Amino acid sequence: MNPLLSQLQPYPFERLRQLFASVTPNPAYKPISLGIGEPKHATPPFIQQALSKATLGQPGLAGYPATAGEPALRQACANWLERRYGVVLDAATQVLPVNGSREALFAFAQTVIDPSAQSTVVCSNPFYQIYEGATLLAGATPYFAPSVPERNFAIDWDSVPASVWQNTRLMYVCSPGNPTGAVMPLDEWRKLFEISDRYNIIIASDECYSEIYFGDQAPLGALQAAQQLGRDGYKNLLMFTSLSKRSSVPGLRSGFVAGDADLIKPFLLYRTYHGSAMSPVIQAASIAAWGDEAHVIENRRLYCDKFAKITPMLSQVLDVKLPDAAFYLWAHVGKHCGGSDTLFAQRLLEQYNVTVLPGSYLAREAHGHNPGAGRIRMALVAETAQCQEAALRIQAFIQGGA
Repeated sequence: MNPLLSQLQPYPFERLRQLFASVTPNPAYKPISLGIGEPKHATPPFIQQALSKATLGQPGLAGYPATAGEPALRQACANWLERRYGVVLDAATQVLPVNGSREALFAFAQTVIDPSAQSTVVCSNPFYQIYEGATLLAGATPYFAPSVPERNFAIDWDSVPASVWQNTRLMYVCSPGNPTGAVMPLDEWRKLFEISDRYNIIIASDECYSEIYFGDQAPLGALQAAQQLGRDGYKNLLMFTSLSKRSSVPGLRSGFVAGDADLIKPFLLYRTYHGSAMSPVIQAASIAAWGDEAHVIENRRLYCDKFAKITPMLSQVLDVKLPDAAFYLWAHVGKHCGGSDTLFAQRLLEQYNVTVLPGSYLAREAHGHNPGAGRIRMALVAETAQCQEAALRIQAFIQGGA
């Protein structure tokens, strides 16, 4: 058995199941889950039709797909990047389809980290848990840079010592952030690029929430920031994105990575042996999805309407505000339940049958502090009426003396 597996911590949702094992939810209420960030908006019919047509057509499922993906899919991804960010990439060498951003973020660490070098991987804290697992199974050590609530949860990159940067091979960046929803501005990207150049660090930019935002300006992307700063070629930079949130198709498992061709080439080699080719019918549906923006605009409108209604309701009883982007509310529980995020989640489920995720499960104790402690993450992915009902129950829970 791989001894590195013993370093992995239980995934947050496994920890949540353990936390709730002794809890009996109030049967007077129908269960509502705000715990898992799984899009619940309806899948656009044209994507379903493209999937069905490809399944019934030729070659359908009768051939093995190429790991590099069909040229038409790579070009569709490149076309979207140009429309969305104004960046022009070579679809053949700078774009690679993947089976969703999750598996790609994990596999990329296995590609670029030398397990004999005892390298460090830097990421934010709190963070998407795949970053830690990918780091540990690649034989590296994670280093967690804290987020700063007073600065809109910006990551305190300056707190990372030079000695850590010197040993760092890979940096995971998430913008818009999970769970905070914070978007990195150009000045922060400039700082990260300077760090990358100084210490020869690869940046993996996780941008799967980029199309769900609440202001007039779309979130800045890594490749876009690099272009604005005159960094042609995107040295040591890859962005990762997927259709799951953008197009409400989490079951499709489709995304792509783009950027430095010198990183794409070894990543493709790794994936060729790893067996990570995308089904031809998924590729056909993906081409259709990346080529359409009308459904994305409508999806974003639904989220904007939902957050405009739910955020004020919850801000009456919790320390929470509208994020820059993504579909989470990252709330501080204050003095309720003694300030314990886990006790808050237990009692809320017990009394009102609403599930939220304790923030401490999304972070790690680092530098004497867990930045997720005392917070809860609420995924507003269900229909608006269900989210409103959940908000009303949370109000009643807190006003009842939680």
